[in-house]
Amino acid sequence: MMKKFSFPLLLLTAAMMFSGTALGAEEVVTDSGITSWMLTSTALVLLMVPGLAMFYGGLVRTKNVIGTMMHSFAAMVIIGVLWPTLGYALSFGPGILGGFVGWDSKYFLLQGIDDTIMSTQIPEYVFAMFQGKFAIITPALIAGAFAERVNFKGYAVFIALWSIIVYSPICHWVWAADGFLFNLGAMGAIDFAGGTVVHISSGVTALVAALYLGARRGYPRNVMHPNNLVMTLMGAGLLWVGWFGFNAGSAIASNLATARALTVTQMAAAAGAFTWMMIEMFQHGKATSLGVASGILAGLVAITPAAGVVQPVGALALGALAAVFCYLAIMIKNKIGYDDSLDAFGIHGVGGIVGALALTFFIRPSWMADAA
Repeated sequence: MMKKFSFPLLLLTAAMMFSGTALGAEEVVTDSGITSWMLTSTALVLLMVPGLAMFYGGLVRTKNVIGTMMHSFAAMVIIGVLWPTLGYALSFGPGILGGFVGWDSKYFLLQGIDDTIMSTQIPEYVFAMFQGKFAIITPALIAGAFAERVNFKGYAVFIALWSIIVYSPICHWVWAADGFLFNLGAMGAIDFAGGTVVHISSGVTALVAALYLGARRGYPRNVMHPNNLVMTLMGAGLLWVGWFGFNAGSAIASNLATARALTVTQMAAAAGAFTWMMIEMFQHGKATSLGVASGILAGLVAITPAAGVVQPVGALALGALAAVFCYLAIMIKNKIGYDDSLDAFGIHGVGGIVGALALTFFIRPSWMADAA
């Protein structure tokens, strides 16, 4: 009797095994390596926010240190709530209003992505949180322009509205799958990690805010010295470390593209600091700690849009060019006399513009071929 049923039983067992294999093949599998790197990158980008708080906090007068640092932490809190509520849907949802912004109700409070694994083999939760850290630090950068002269309540309302009205639409245009600049390929905006979305948007807003609010009382008549350059240097160091997650994480992978982005990030930061030191030594006979910190940031900002598309020689060139143009921008500011307190436009606006435009001279041919 057992022999009679043994062959059909074997067939049934084989069919069940085949069926399970076929069903398993249809499932989207999470890549643990990529997911681990993206989780690390998300944490590194968030680390940049206290780094920015230290950078800015060391540059203001003693009486304004806590208030200035609170601007960065307020962004962590306010945008930390606003992003999963509305920001992610507005930035990465399907285009509405003629593609001006996105929206998808399933992204509201992230309620519809609980089981979603993206084509990049990471949970969509990870991607949403990674992008959320960009949304946090961008309005925090703006605060450098009006440090020491803005009401905290007004600042809180401003960054909430700015995030919805300005940041989310720009993010959608450049990074969303149906964004009109994203879909132009090699002929569109090249913004690997946020040169336009983060730095140009925050830098230009910073300039407008500084001009609109006017100068601090006593500026430029009274010299306003930084209170703690040690803290500023520590902040610059944290920003440098965090920028590896910012740029290399934007590959949304753990492969050759990630390694390229990390390498050029390091080189551009060093080139920016070195060039700024050389300028100061030529002009004043000595380099300064603030100059080194400013040069680091200038190089990092410039390589942000280009991290995935230029070769190492391009990274050195972009870092050096950014240092020169950012230094000139700060000199012009001092001549004109407008009060961009902590040079948010001079570093982020100008550095972002230099990176976005000059990268076209150093694009890797293989990237152009893939994007065309």
